[in-house]
Amino acid sequence: MANKIKIVIIGIGGVGGYFGGMLAKKYAENNEVEIYFVARGKHLKQIQEKGLIIIRGEHTFVAKPHLATEHAEEIGIADFVLVCTKSYDLEAAIMQLKPCIDKKTILMPLLNGVDSVERIKGMLPENQVLSACVYIISQLKEAGTIEVTGNVQSLFFGTDNTLNPEQQLLEKILKEADIKATLTPNISTIVWEKFIFISSIATATSYYDCCVGKLLEEHEETLIKLIDEVTDIALAKGIQPDAEIGIKTLNKQKSLPYETITSMHRDFMNSKPNTELESLAGYIVRAGEKLNNTPSFEIAYQYLKNKN
Repeated sequence: MANKIKIVIIGIGGVGGYFGGMLAKKYAENNEVEIYFVARGKHLKQIQEKGLIIIRGEHTFVAKPHLATEHAEEIGIADFVLVCTKSYDLEAAIMQLKPCIDKKTILMPLLNGVDSVERIKGMLPENQVLSACVYIISQLKEAGTIEVTGNVQSLFFGTDNTLNPEQQLLEKILKEADIKATLTPNISTIVWEKFIFISSIATATSYYDCCVGKLLEEHEETLIKLIDEVTDIALAKGIQPDAEIGIKTLNKQKSLPYETITSMHRDFMNSKPNTELESLAGYIVRAGEKLNNTPSFEIAYQYLKNKN
């Protein structure tokens, strides 16, 4: 291979830290693939000095990328970019990465919500942008350290009705790094099924200010209404989720550890200036105004918007 494949990960938190860490571990000193992290602050400093520590159950490893930096111009043009920021930082992340991107650069957002591809395409209309979703429970434990809990760390990606050599190459690179990656031409359905799961549980836990276990004990009826409302939006948009998506989503939520806190709820608890509210609840309310009433989402959204 004449030129090394450059993969850039921006947003080295729970999601980007795990998948970026797995890639960096596999391709350290590799002759064909180079992994770059874009981070900032104390987190970046720790990664530069000691590497990124990944804790997964009883196993811990240290991942060292080819380069960790805050300055994209130090990287050069990337072949693939994984955008793993929070949804409210998406546009800023793309602007920061402009020195790494040319028309051949392929981007893949790994963040909550269903409008990420559309937003990136609005900024980079000529680029290939892959839809994706992940199933993982992980968080930034402290600067330089990612902690992964739960037994599932899966990544699904692709474009509807299309498979091409670049996508297949990315799948190969991910799988060789022991990442459970699946390239699929049915990605919109998979993304929306994940969105049904995360938008309902994140909105409900944030609205009631409680962990998942307590939510299910005291407010299961509201959670079911939220699941039904977002499912109706998916159907109105022409998405065909599993016929039993409602009960399957609820059962997945019931399988979460009692004390689980969603990332959006955590941001509200910590009085963060930005949250995922617009991507996870506001998007549904706005879609509902055009397609279908979403009264439960409307109540929660307005309350949380005022709280924020």
